[in-house]
Amino acid sequence: MPLYEHVFLARQDVTAQQVEELNAQYKTIIEGLGGQVLKNEYWGVKTLNYRIKKNRKAHFTLLNVDAPPAALAEVERQQGLSEDVLRFMTVRVEEHEEGPSAMMRKADRDDRGDRGDRGDRGDRGDRPRRDRDDRPPRRDREEASEGDAA
Repeated sequence: MPLYEHVFLARQDVTAQQVEELNAQYKTIIEGLGGQVLKNEYWGVKTLNYRIKKNRKAHFTLLNVDAPPAALAEVERQQGLSEDVLRFMTVRVEEHEEGPSAMMRKADRDDRGDRGDRGDRGDRGDRPRRDRDDRPPRRDREEASEGDAA
């Protein structure tokens, strides 16, 4: 059977327990149609880049699924009818990632520490500093009006 990654966004005002109930409901649909949910990751409430149906935040959930296309079509149909689901996306993949997804590994990326000097900037002393006296003189308004009148 084909492998899929399915992500859906639930409204921010539903509780995490209600999101888990939605997951259980979708898992039941998939298993009833001959598939299986291999991994279920709840990514938490995250801020959206733009409003979706007047919501600024949403609960994000990832499902790794091994199921026939009809099973996912039914899940997507149910999510389209649900008022609690803002958006969903299903992507067919060749194989599922082992271990946590990229969103769950994000905290590990943030702990990379000091990257050190890049080495492309020279010492600030190698460039001569330009003083105010080096600038060309500024024309006064009186000179400008005299030059324009002539």
